[in-house]
Amino acid sequence: MKRQIPLMIVLILGLLFVAHVFIPSRLSTDYLDWFMKWTKVIGPFAIVLGVFSLVYVHYNKIKRKAPTWGYSIVTLTALVVTTAVGFIWGIQEGTPYMWIFKNFNVPLGATMFSLLAFYIASAAYKAFRARSIEATVLLVAAIIVMLGRVSIGQAITHWIPDITEWILNVPNLAAKRGIALGVGLGMTATSLKIMLGIERSYLGGKD
Repeated sequence: MKRQIPLMIVLILGLLFVAHVFIPSRLSTDYLDWFMKWTKVIGPFAIVLGVFSLVYVHYNKIKRKAPTWGYSIVTLTALVVTTAVGFIWGIQEGTPYMWIFKNFNVPLGATMFSLLAFYIASAAYKAFRARSIEATVLLVAAIIVMLGRVSIGQAITHWIPDITEWILNVPNLAAKRGIALGVGLGMTATSLKIMLGIERSYLGGKD
């Protein structure tokens, strides 16, 4: 029964959401509003679970002196300090919490995105090497699009921005729609597997 009950809950809730999408009515709308209110109640419990998991993982790393365990000390210290500061002074503008956010979190986020730019440039270099006809087409299209997005492309010829728009609106959009269709079908298949009890990994164990 420990597995049958969660499977029944998932199946019933899944069917109700499907009914809400395909059979719109006042009853299904009221049900969705009621469920969204409950998700707000469940949210704090998820935060508590996430904090517990974070502390548990990093505490064990520190205890075992695992590789890079010093970063775990920094993570737990930041967690305790920001939580305490937020509870004591609040999270409004001008509080120590906002000072920590602007002087630590924002610069760290900017650093992460700046590093991602180098990774993207490296991946683009590897992908755009003209070793085949397909790679050559990709390289030429990328050069045209990059030139079409800056003023130098317009200065060279007015055809470059026009070709850029065509590339983005025709072949690129067709590829994006194909990817979106594949993602949608994958989500549908995964959802059906979960609802029908074929995929049970979320229950834990080996079944």
